Amino acid sequence: MWTGFPLFPEAASTIASGVDLLYLFLVVVSVVFSVGIFGAIFYFALRYQRKTQDEVPEPIHGSMILEITWSVVPFLILMVMFGWGTAVFFRNFHPPEGATEIFVTGKQWMWKLQHPEGQREINELHVPVGRAVKLTMATEDVIHSFYIPAFRVKKDVVPGMYTTMWFEPTKVGKYHLFCAEYCGNQHSGMIGTVYVMAPPDYEAWLAGAPRGETMSQAGERLFQRLGCHTCHAADRPGRGPVLEKVFGSTVLLADGKKVVADEMYLRESILRPGAKVVAGFKTQMPTFQGQISEEGLMQIIAYIKSLESKERTTTQ
Repeated sequence: MWTGFPLFPEAASTIASGVDLLYLFLVVVSVVFSVGIFGAIFYFALRYQRKTQDEVPEPIHGSMILEITWSVVPFLILMVMFGWGTAVFFRNFHPPEGATEIFVTGKQWMWKLQHPEGQREINELHVPVGRAVKLTMATEDVIHSFYIPAFRVKKDVVPGMYTTMWFEPTKVGKYHLFCAEYCGNQHSGMIGTVYVMAPPDYEAWLAGAPRGETMSQAGERLFQRLGCHTCHAADRPGRGPVLEKVFGSTVLLADGKKVVADEMYLRESILRPGAKVVAGFKTQMPTFQGQISEEGLMQIIAYIKSLESKERTTTQ
């Protein structure tokens, strides 16, 4: 739709056209109102300018209908903007079921990416066309922002937490990847490329790319090396809660509250184990703050998610 227009990059994802239409609507409304307002200002300035020094203008009594109109019409237009923008936001916020998950770590000044099968990339991302891709992102230092203009997706990567975003490419090709948040004196060099490939070519790339441990295998190895298995048995309670099937479940805490065991909960439990203690257990787990990198945390979480993850209620 916007090919050749330099202000708009190529639209190459399922959500790109929706974002472009909303943006076009906002621009058109802004232009129409701006032209109308400034046109009225110039017209009335010329039409009703004082003709003589002693001229007295006729009093204006106003119009209730006019005042209601210029209050209600902008309100309705703003509500359309709000509703449309909310619909686009929530569609872009929730990744579809079965999306391919790729883990991203931002670091001055590069993007490190790892596929579930174990392939690693730096400042490059290979994905198949026509398949939803979910990115789970963290940063090792300062705030970054993962931005792919052709897909119309951008998300800040914030220290101390995970952020996610998703996209589904619709066109085979090569697309720009940027950091859209100033992150230091080499911020402009924190760029990369997204390669969208036909499914057979993507499978061939997966088979030919250097492959190490999968995310879950690396997480299991780190889990064992740190001695986590001595307290968290896979199939029976120990000094710590059972981790099998915990991801996605509802966990009852010692203070009576309930939380969903998502990525952020698992991350916090590793780094700040006393923050949310599971009911029936004591605060005795040591903190691993500063001992595990962001990549290591993602690997351990991938391992926990692989332990037959499915929704259930945990009350131990």
